[in-house]
Amino acid sequence: MTASTSPAVPDTAGTADRQERIDRIRQAAHRIRRNALDEGEVQGQGYIGQALGVADVLAVVYADQLRFRPEDPHWPGRDRFLLSIGHYAIALYAALAEAGIIPVEELETYGSDDSRLPMSAMASYTPGTEISGGSLGHGLGVATGMALGLRLQGNPARVYDLLSDGELDEGSTWEAAMSCSHHGLDNVTAIVDMNALQADGPTAGVLRTEPVTDKWRAFGWHALRVDGNDVAALVDAFDEARAHRGSPSVVICDTRIGHGVPLLAAREKAHFMRVEEHEWQIARDQLQEGLAR
Repeated sequence: MTASTSPAVPDTAGTADRQERIDRIRQAAHRIRRNALDEGEVQGQGYIGQALGVADVLAVVYADQLRFRPEDPHWPGRDRFLLSIGHYAIALYAALAEAGIIPVEELETYGSDDSRLPMSAMASYTPGTEISGGSLGHGLGVATGMALGLRLQGNPARVYDLLSDGELDEGSTWEAAMSCSHHGLDNVTAIVDMNALQADGPTAGVLRTEPVTDKWRAFGWHALRVDGNDVAALVDAFDEARAHRGSPSVVICDTRIGHGVPLLAAREKAHFMRVEEHEWQIARDQLQEGLAR
């Protein structure tokens, strides 16, 4: 995406061709996955499975929903995208490169000394990164404060916060959810990456979060659950969240670790994975083959 104050915002009048819109987002998701693979090869390991799984979500956000200016990451009128899960930085950088906020060539420095792209996202280092990540459970609270501030300023910008299903284990997340709902912050959209896996094992075995949609609704949120690797379904959900008024919205996205690259999707230990040197090109080939189908 090139310009500026109004990237491809949803066409509520129906004048844009829906299939063209979806195809454009799918192409962006493909490039985000390719960018993430390029980053991962620099270190030979990392949270590459999550990056591949959440790429469709990030493509919808950055190529279709978010208002920003690539040349001015601090533009006051921008929508804010918060990466609550700092270890997903590899995915965020891939999306920032696709959006033109950082140069694609800079991805080659991922996780290296003196790089602006540390392995855990830090707002002080990377253009387009709103908050520093690390310990989980902080993002939604920051999003609530940001949204309150924007409303008091009369700023129509929206705040998006990407969480993980493992992050729902944190009590601070639910405190923030209650506060956000209490203040009727309909300028907030939370996004939950439900990939069913966290550091200690399958999410359901660590701390059961289901029925997760009902829980968000009980906290006063407009809750939608979709296949997070189905671009058309994501577009519909994000359009609905944007149009909703009176309460914050959450889009719960069921994603698949390593989506688009069967070699990596089949890994048993997929939360943080080691990829052998010869496997990176196989992964790229599989990604390209999937695009052709």
